[in-house]
Amino acid sequence: MNRIIKLTLLLALVAVLVVSAACSSKTESQDQITWTTPSAPAPAAVPAPPFRQSKGMSDNAAYYSGEATGGADNSATDRKIVRTGSITMEVNDIGKSQADIAEIAARYQGYVVSSNLNADKDQPRGFISFRVPADKFNDALAKLRELAVKITYENTNSQDVTEQYTDLKAQLSNYQATESQYLELMKKADNVKDMLEVERELSNVRGNIERTQGRIQYLDRTSDTSLIEVTLNKSKPIGESSWEISGVFKGAVDGLIEFGKVLVSVLIWVLVFSPVWIIVLVIIFLVRRRNKAKRNAAPSK
Repeated sequence: MNRIIKLTLLLALVAVLVVSAACSSKTESQDQITWTTPSAPAPAAVPAPPFRQSKGMSDNAAYYSGEATGGADNSATDRKIVRTGSITMEVNDIGKSQADIAEIAARYQGYVVSSNLNADKDQPRGFISFRVPADKFNDALAKLRELAVKITYENTNSQDVTEQYTDLKAQLSNYQATESQYLELMKKADNVKDMLEVERELSNVRGNIERTQGRIQYLDRTSDTSLIEVTLNKSKPIGESSWEISGVFKGAVDGLIEFGKVLVSVLIWVLVFSPVWIIVLVIIFLVRRRNKAKRNAAPSK
């Protein structure tokens, strides 16, 4: 019996030792894993690239950084449509019609671009162009038609400039990124030569920025507002005769002048070629004279 108890105690002791060793191994493993996986340190800042002047630097320097090579903004862009219209019509009073058209432009939150009037008595003519918001384009044309006695010509045109507008926005983003890079290079330039080179390239980039911004603003303005050009001719009342003695006399004088021009031209040609005509006439005269002399010398039958 004592022997069985001793054996049981021995087995229990061995089990305790095994369990303790397993727990110790697990704890050590966990501690080792924790020690071998510390948090990664923050990446060191990448220094700005050294300044190197090269041909076409103003266009390519934007690609020194990932900011410039990120590409254009992929957000949805509204369509940019440039709409223009032109109309030629006859009206009873050109001056009054110009005033009415200016009023139509103001009514639709537009403005007159240019206006002129040719007060020729024989053929008076007027011209006026104006801009209105793009969504008022058709309404303004409809009001113009109401002013006309007769419409002799009308044309409308739409041009989609969305792709061009998007390209310009991408170019502007690249130029602005390039400007930032040159400003950083300017801070790090350690001699006058490098500073002057960076300043020159920076000036070129800023010029590109201004031109691109101007083009973008132009497309914004021309797509947000539509241009309408109107040509005004004087309408002749029904039954009015177009015959005038002054017009007939003027036509006759013009015809006489044209006839005189033709006659003088013919005389000039004859005078210039007179040596040729004289030689031809002399040859003809000599040939005829010789033939006549032969006939006279021949014996009569």
